Amino acid sequence: MRIAVAGGTGMVGRLVVREAESRGYDVRVLSRGTGIDLITREGLTRALAGVGAVIDTSNVTTMAKGPSVRFFEQATANLLAAETATHVPHHVALSIVGCDRVDLGYYLGKRRQEQLVEAGPVPWTILRATQFHEFAGQMIDRSPTGLALGLRMRTQPIAAHEVATHLLDAAVAAPAGRLPDLGGPEELRMDVMIRRVLTARGSHRLVVPIPMAGRAGRQVGEGGLLPGPGATLGSQTFDDWLVSAG
Repeated sequence: MRIAVAGGTGMVGRLVVREAESRGYDVRVLSRGTGIDLITREGLTRALAGVGAVIDTSNVTTMAKGPSVRFFEQATANLLAAETATHVPHHVALSIVGCDRVDLGYYLGKRRQEQLVEAGPVPWTILRATQFHEFAGQMIDRSPTGLALGLRMRTQPIAAHEVATHLLDAAVAAPAGRLPDLGGPEELRMDVMIRRVLTARGSHRLVVPIPMAGRAGRQVGEGGLLPGPGATLGSQTFDDWLVSAG
């Protein structure tokens, strides 16, 4: 089976590619680095010839509503159009648990992505996952020198490699609509996760907890980012992941 991975050079995309190749699948990476642009459509239709499933892990680095909605709207529309033209039978999209309950700007783009997939002509599967274990380290790396900005955010994080495995399992199965939420085995708070990452790194950065204010903050505080009833839970705890990642 030939599988195309949109965003296949990103954090989750790379893991999907590695897992697919380890299982013997023919993998095509859809990224600018391989000459394929989801926004301009350069090389996109040609790359999907003979593909049995597309896994969309594409992403944009922004928290603002406008750029997020524009990116996911255009990239998703282009993917679906190219899949229709090449008769791809299955579109799998990675989304976020709570994107329909929490009104953060980035999440509004994910909502739009889901709407397009659900209304589109290609049989589909959507997998919503919680924040990744890796997110805590990313927040540290994006913080000012000497500091670590940590959102006081309730989450139930999962290792990205477990998400990749579930995405690939979904892609090689029949289209299933929206799958049960996928989350980790325990609820944590993001600023607590950041402290644990710093300890594991031997870093003495000052952690600055940041409360989430406004409507989105209330939604998160009420559990808006936690997996819903019937969720599928991963097995690797955050502390176990820290040990393996170190």
